[in-house]
Amino acid sequence: MEEIRIGGALLEVVVLPALGARLHRIRAFGHDLLRAPDDPDHHREDPFMWGGYVMAPWCNRIEPEPVMAAGRTIEIGANFVDGTAIHGQVYVRPWQVEGPGSFVVRGGGDGWPWHYEVQERIEVVGAEVRIALALTNLDDGPMPAGIGLHPWFLGPIEVAIRGDVVYDPNTDSPARPAPVAGRTDLRRLAPMPEGLDATWSAIGDPPVELHWPTLGIRAVMVVQAPVINIVAANPAGAGAVAVEPETHAPRGLRRLLDGQPDAMAILDPGATLALSLTLAFTREASAR
Repeated sequence: MEEIRIGGALLEVVVLPALGARLHRIRAFGHDLLRAPDDPDHHREDPFMWGGYVMAPWCNRIEPEPVMAAGRTIEIGANFVDGTAIHGQVYVRPWQVEGPGSFVVRGGGDGWPWHYEVQERIEVVGAEVRIALALTNLDDGPMPAGIGLHPWFLGPIEVAIRGDVVYDPNTDSPARPAPVAGRTDLRRLAPMPEGLDATWSAIGDPPVELHWPTLGIRAVMVVQAPVINIVAANPAGAGAVAVEPETHAPRGLRRLLDGQPDAMAILDPGATLALSLTLAFTREASAR
């Protein structure tokens, strides 16, 4: 299993090109911050609960039954225990290494009637990792599109998501968001409520802050995309939380067809949908 290491002593990222060009490790100031198996090949056996992986050409859940979109029939089979088609097609496929920190994969077929290309570029500068994702429509007709990153951050962790409205829950995502309140109001750093699995929109600045209190490490996540949604989940017993920047909310294909907010985009032939994020890590004075 090829492991590509990017960065240095302050921050190192380990990428597995053969398994979705996924982030196998983020190690900041000597501490692993991603939930990762000891054996990298375990990502293949259980691809959704480890590391950090790219989601494309859609994010989160779409319905698996046949549906017409942009003049073509989408017929994606279920790949998750709840009977949905989840997280796209490239999360565990082999990607090609284009150059230092640069990876690419082409996809399509298997019920998705368009061809596309996904690029991932990763750069580490000091204690900051910059990840740029791009989804390009290679077909001759318009294509529904979404892209995002799905990292699992190890606990114990505190999370702040500066979203004013929320789609709750992700498993049965409502058509429109509601104002955050109670357990869904994560605008201040705090432990994320166990079992919460939702999507935040109307995102503020910075979108996300993370704090590992036992390690004395903080991180700020800055995201750039045409539309920004932050999906987050804290499954019981996982020992980790997922905090995922995405270009649409769950059930994004339904949202597109029904004219609902935070839907998948439509990409013209040759057009590209991009999302970039920066994670800047700092150590607290007491941890130095």
